[in-house]
Amino acid sequence: MSTLQPITISTNLSTTAIPNINNGSECPDSISWDIFNSSLHIYIFIISALGILLNIFVLLVFCLHKKPCTIAEIYLSNLAASDLILVSCLPFWAVNIYNNFQWPFGLFLCKVVNLGIKMNAYCSIYFVVLVSIDRYIALVHAMSHGRMRRPKYAKISCLLVWLFGLVLGSPVVIFRKVEYIADYDVTACFIDYPDIKFELFCDIMLTILSFIIPISIIAYCTLKIIQALRNKSMDRFHTEGTEKKATTLILAVLAAFLICWVPFHLISILDVLYRAKVILDCFTSNVLEFCNQIFTYLAFFNSVLNPVLYVLVGKNFRKKVSEVFHQWAIVRPVTSDSTRSHLSSTLKTTV
Repeated sequence: MSTLQPITISTNLSTTAIPNINNGSECPDSISWDIFNSSLHIYIFIISALGILLNIFVLLVFCLHKKPCTIAEIYLSNLAASDLILVSCLPFWAVNIYNNFQWPFGLFLCKVVNLGIKMNAYCSIYFVVLVSIDRYIALVHAMSHGRMRRPKYAKISCLLVWLFGLVLGSPVVIFRKVEYIADYDVTACFIDYPDIKFELFCDIMLTILSFIIPISIIAYCTLKIIQALRNKSMDRFHTEGTEKKATTLILAVLAAFLICWVPFHLISILDVLYRAKVILDCFTSNVLEFCNQIFTYLAFFNSVLNPVLYVLVGKNFRKKVSEVFHQWAIVRPVTSDSTRSHLSSTLKTTV
């Protein structure tokens, strides 16, 4: 039996666990996937465990803090929720890889797990778009468009992003299937489009909607934010220190997102070109396959990196953490004293 490739969320290699089942490639598989198959599930389990713990920690801090979240924090908390769902789905693929791509979880989880990965990959980039726009308005158009920065509008925007991510992930629900593949003697979870033209259409639309458009907005807002921060005349707007602190954190999150996700999307675009027969040579095909695996799992690491950045870069977030622990330290003794007083009263009444 041939060695199977890792399954990723990319436009092509996510289609199946079996090499070249849907893209019609006649290139020989010159890459040995033994190293990936032997260690990849360990890497996935590690980033899943770290991602789940760290993102739960971030969400608890935002939820338990006595003060309401700022606009930026509403977006960052939704980004943390998106990251949490994504890393919570990854252990299923780790088990799948460990079992040599024998999918043991049935059709329902085949659809749900992949929807969770795809949908939240799309949601993440649009939450980053929202925080970029928020910083852009706060620093560049604070006077003229400041009224747009209200919690109600931020929550509505987040809801729309979740719905949009669900729509973009809908092909996963419709076309994912679990089927026995005799050539490889596995029951695989893969996506099976009706034909290559429809597959390419879906992938091109997803590339435009989930990368080209949002990355253009992020790039424009980021450039304007940096220009505003460098512009000494910005002081006349009396920009608050909290806004500048929040902007520093946002820029760090943006940089981490771009480093982790842009290579993945660029390789996905090249992959679409290859399947559209714009790129035909086998060497390029094999390089694309290899890079696809590397950059996909680099993208997953972003879900672990974001919470770390909140602690390392976010001064306001560290302050919130300290205040939450302080609240907990105050509430705990009060609760204990109240419980002891109630117990003492009860004992006296009984006697």
